[in-house]
Amino acid sequence: MKTTDSTPSDTVPPQAGGPVRKADTPAGGEGEKREGRVLNVFSHGILVLWAIMVVMPLLWAVMTSFKDDNAIFSSPWALPDKLHFDNWARAWTDANMSDYFLNTILVVGGSLVGTLVLGSMAAYVLARFDFPGNRFIYYLFIGGMSFPIMLALVPLFYVVDNMGLLNTIHGLILVYIAYSLPFTVFFLTAFFRTLPSSVAEAAFVDGASHSRTFFQIMLPMAKPGLISVGIFNFLGQWNQYMLPTVLNTDPDKRVLTQGLVQLAASQGYKGDWSGLFAGLVMAMLPVLAAYIVFQRQVVAGLTAGALK
Repeated sequence: MKTTDSTPSDTVPPQAGGPVRKADTPAGGEGEKREGRVLNVFSHGILVLWAIMVVMPLLWAVMTSFKDDNAIFSSPWALPDKLHFDNWARAWTDANMSDYFLNTILVVGGSLVGTLVLGSMAAYVLARFDFPGNRFIYYLFIGGMSFPIMLALVPLFYVVDNMGLLNTIHGLILVYIAYSLPFTVFFLTAFFRTLPSSVAEAAFVDGASHSRTFFQIMLPMAKPGLISVGIFNFLGQWNQYMLPTVLNTDPDKRVLTQGLVQLAASQGYKGDWSGLFAGLVMAMLPVLAAYIVFQRQVVAGLTAGALK
């Protein structure tokens, strides 16, 4: 009996020279691209608008600081006819901005160093060592971030007064350190957890002590995090007004924020608005300079935890 093979109809090869169909484009491909472009334009528009809202007041303050008082009120949005550098000299000398600057540098510099040293040591221990009460101490620091400073002003005043630190530079430094430690420990604890533990273990094998491993190996590795949290603490401490107002009533030891308020209060009698804007720009420039210089390190420190 003869059998014949039959080719199934669904396996018939395509005719030679016939048209070849291209791969179908995903149904939502074009729509997703269009939606992505719209979202990109919208987000960039929001960022541009936000930049204008932030930068324009700063530029206007700088421009106004070079005008005289008549030009400030007659043409507030016009460029100055000439640069009045005497406004800056008057604010620096007559308004005692030089003394306020020196006091602020001493207070902020001392408190920033103390905050970074103590905060990094506490954060390293909480991040690297497991001991009873570790999480409890960590949550105590986090709880300090949520405690309103206004509730502590009255008892803080009496504590500082009883210690003999009222109206002193070093007393204000200690208060600034205590005020900034919770956020510093919270930030650096998360950062130290991202650092490789193999480096510290290799140092211990080579005979390094815990303190040497921390100061010579782990602390330099945490430089991006230290710079980031240092910038945030610098901004908060430089612009701090409530604490020095309560704890520092000595006119000779006022910080910059107190000096600016004193300069603004005197405008009701003198009307030196050009000097006020010059003093405002003086207080603003160090903060802008610090962020411009360390902006790369700030971004690196904020994203280091996500790039472990």
